[in-house]
Amino acid sequence: MAEIIELREIQAARARAQRRRADHQSLAEAVSLLRENLAAVADLIRSAPEPAQPELLDRVEKLTAMIRYGMRMMDDAGDAVARKS
Repeated sequence: MAEIIELREIQAARARAQRRRADHQSLAEAVSLLRENLAAVADLIRSAPEPAQPELLDRVEKLTAMIRYGMRMMDDAGDAVARKS
């Protein structure tokens, strides 16, 4: 009976590790998409008329904050995986 419980615990630990890796990959993809959007907004600012620039700069601020947050989340997820290994 003890062996069955250990096997279940090992399987549960593997499943948690796989979910963490999937979460980390999803975060990495999201951050990459945010960076692409930031680059697109930066290109728009160059050619945008001056009245449109404040709204574009607001987008830049929001995107950079979201990228920073995503990077922190990836670091936290990576730390959690390293602690479990």
